[in-house]
Amino acid sequence: MSTLVQGFSKSLAMTVLSEIGDKTFFAAAILAMRHPRRLVLSGCLAALIVMTILSAVVGWAAPNLISRKWTHHITTVLFFGFGLWSLWDGFMESGDDEELAEVEAKLDADWKDNAKTVKEGSKDDDELKKKSRPFLTQFFSPIFLKAFSITFFGEWGDKSQLATIGLAADEDPFGVVLGGIIGQALCTTAAVLGGKSLASQISEKIVALSGGVLFIVFGIQSFLTPFES
Repeated sequence: MSTLVQGFSKSLAMTVLSEIGDKTFFAAAILAMRHPRRLVLSGCLAALIVMTILSAVVGWAAPNLISRKWTHHITTVLFFGFGLWSLWDGFMESGDDEELAEVEAKLDADWKDNAKTVKEGSKDDDELKKKSRPFLTQFFSPIFLKAFSITFFGEWGDKSQLATIGLAADEDPFGVVLGGIIGQALCTTAAVLGGKSLASQISEKIVALSGGVLFIVFGIQSFLTPFES
């Protein structure tokens, strides 16, 4: 039970501090301003849940491929590495709005390209079309798939994904998955409901420094915890 609670609390704290102010956080906020929130939220959450489960499965399987002693040491090194990485990002951050502007510019370019090929219809016509569609067709709409793909590939290889793999290798995988999903849900819901106004008020520097300190604390705790075979 203690490893379950420890895995849950570590995963929850790590996820919240890693995802707030992340590119996918900004992308969800901007997409929610232009498309139905429920589709953006469901697409982003689906991608993050799939990513969290996949990462936890890889971390859970790692001790079966490498000795648990080595996975413990590798996880400790990863925590220190991610902590220094986040602290470096925090100290070298030039402006809080830079990443938001970058994501918004990419989405603007994509939106303009799509607008050239698709004729704009009235909102009434769109609503009639949505009502006439089957439920599954609405759920797997282009907006849902766009939110899913942007979030999934944006998170692939990110330090939060690698940290989740490390956590699952060293802690209870179920606790890591549960904490990660709840953390992702909190951050994504805040991004979708708060929109650009909330995203623009977040200090990326403070978030990066806080995340760096948290990773360092995890690394110290892992280093001081005696290995149990």
